[in-house]
Amino acid sequence: MNKRRKFIKKTGIGLLGLTIPSSLNAMSAKSYSRILGSNNRVNLAFQGLGRRRPPLLRSATKISDFNILYFCDVMDKQILEANKQLNVLSGYSAKSEKNIHKIFDDKEVDAIIIATPDHWHAYGACKAMEAGKHVYLEKPCSHNLMESELIVNYQKYYNKVVQMGNQQRSSTHSISVINQIHKGLIGDVYSAVAFYNNNRGRVPNQVIMDPPKGLDWDLFQGPAPRRKYTHDTWDYNWRWYDWDYGTGEAGNNATHELDIARWALNVDYPYEVNVFAEKNHFLDDGWTVYDNMEAKFKFSGNKSINWNGRSRNAYGKELEGGRGTVIYGTEGSVFINRAGYKLYDINGKLVKNVNSNDYESGPKLNGAGDMTTKHFNNFLGSIKNGTSLNSPIDDAVISQSLVHYANISYRSDSSLKIDDKTGRIKDTNAMKFWSRNYEPGWEIKMK
Repeated sequence: MNKRRKFIKKTGIGLLGLTIPSSLNAMSAKSYSRILGSNNRVNLAFQGLGRRRPPLLRSATKISDFNILYFCDVMDKQILEANKQLNVLSGYSAKSEKNIHKIFDDKEVDAIIIATPDHWHAYGACKAMEAGKHVYLEKPCSHNLMESELIVNYQKYYNKVVQMGNQQRSSTHSISVINQIHKGLIGDVYSAVAFYNNNRGRVPNQVIMDPPKGLDWDLFQGPAPRRKYTHDTWDYNWRWYDWDYGTGEAGNNATHELDIARWALNVDYPYEVNVFAEKNHFLDDGWTVYDNMEAKFKFSGNKSINWNGRSRNAYGKELEGGRGTVIYGTEGSVFINRAGYKLYDINGKLVKNVNSNDYESGPKLNGAGDMTTKHFNNFLGSIKNGTSLNSPIDDAVISQSLVHYANISYRSDSSLKIDDKTGRIKDTNAMKFWSRNYEPGWEIKMK
């Protein structure tokens, strides 16, 4: 137990015999309860306060053993909005900080939730572990395959708890049906089809201009090579503007569904990847990567996963919630999404329809619900009690590799041959996308 926890434990016990000051009487019940139980609390810092912040913060504040100590974002107004939400939910405010490096230096911080743009994920996670922090890392856990190697290397070296935010791994119905699949529910499984449909509209064409008020553009770029600001990069559109900051729709949403498929099929690295991907919509807008992708991953044991991601054509969105995964076996099939699962026999007859008790939104951009809360609880349990993680980083990076392979196949315009034992790509031309260029001074080295 460190000095801070020893001190808080002693003072917390002492408070029980004291008269409560009038200032504490004025506090809300939620705020006061934070003080009494603080010796057992895990102090959190949030880095990245965009679209994932509202649901992540709602989930974190449902868990009494978490204390929100810091909010960190490169945009002033996002920190203000986060504290407004926290005050409504819990009756207190967190410290504000734009530069995450200052939070790394604070010994009071036990863990960091990273929900930044993709290019910050591996750098933030590795620096956090180096500073002695545990990490809850939103998907994708890396911007490229080299960063996946780095995160696993740092986790093993520093022995910290690192959980990727693919929250369906903590879904009660998903855990249940996939365990049943592994025990033979639908015979021998051999294939999965994962999909995501959305109706994203036009995005602005990039025009060089001054960064918006309150944005630290240099910090936003972080590990990425420096360039001038273009409208409207910072607010979500970084996902669709080339590869400096984002990983396309595959990194954004295929991460979730491909993880379910790989989990159900009980496979690791593929030996071959083929991709068809293009930009098909609003050809004159600022979107520069694909908005339509079909990918096929082949695994040993005659198993395969197909991915179908359509960012700007929502056909089928209302049929099954806009996203999900179908698992095929020799004796039937199972459709799984965030709302539940459906079991079919070999003739296609519906045998069982299970609606989940874990509410979690479907194709919505921000996500929210019980799965995230359960995933946080699992993260907390691992920190405090050594509970096994539902998505430990050394397994999460394998699912993430499928996304990176698909993007590399698209960018290199080639079919990929892969060593399915090591995950290394055999094509030297494609291997140039294994990593990326970094801003000098922001590189992360293997331990």
